[in-house]
Amino acid sequence: MPEFHFQELFELNPDATEGTVDILRKLYTAYTEGDADLTEINPLILKPTGEVHALDAKVSLDDNAAFRHPEWDEYAATVELDEREQLAREKGLQYIGLEGEVGIIANGAGLAMSTLDVVNQVGGRAANFLDIGGGASADVMAAALEVINSDENVRAILVNIFGGITKGTEVANGIVEALGRVDVQAPIVIRLDGTLAEEGRAIIAPLLSDRLISQPTMLDAARTAVALAAGSSEGSK
Repeated sequence: MPEFHFQELFELNPDATEGTVDILRKLYTAYTEGDADLTEINPLILKPTGEVHALDAKVSLDDNAAFRHPEWDEYAATVELDEREQLAREKGLQYIGLEGEVGIIANGAGLAMSTLDVVNQVGGRAANFLDIGGGASADVMAAALEVINSDENVRAILVNIFGGITKGTEVANGIVEALGRVDVQAPIVIRLDGTLAEEGRAIIAPLLSDRLISQPTMLDAARTAVALAAGSSEGSK
């Protein structure tokens, strides 16, 4: 455990220094012993009386460690989920419902977050965060599309896949089969890149239309999805 020297860094009073060190030690313990992905206190304030006080906190748990924590099931049962999130949980998807019009499907949390950011940058709003993980099999893609399809606010769907270990051909075949299983209401924009991406795009090519569009970059795909969502919204008024 590292030593903390906050008085020297921030010139806190002795009570605040002691309190800050105590909070950070507990935060570190919760992170390591609790198998967390994230433990965060924000904001941490200095009270007029001189002590520090945590106003809010956020904890994200590592699902890979769930087998060590049967007590997590008891907590999960108390969490209130909307219908979309409940459906996603039943299908084993990493999903968070938002309030926008562009449904997001991506493989990898980092790519999913970047996709949300790019959609926002080009003037749109994401309807969700959905990470399908490292693979994009037909079963996973169908489950993701079913969850997205259940959101009546979604006007366009952006599928942003980067093939690493998972080959682009496998992803493309998964998307094609999933589209045959799910009656998707919104137009879909696909950005497929990475390993065997060109071959994967060739598999999808015969299905392309004004309802299924392929774009070469994440930025192009986001712009197209946002434009489709905006056009659909105007048409529904």
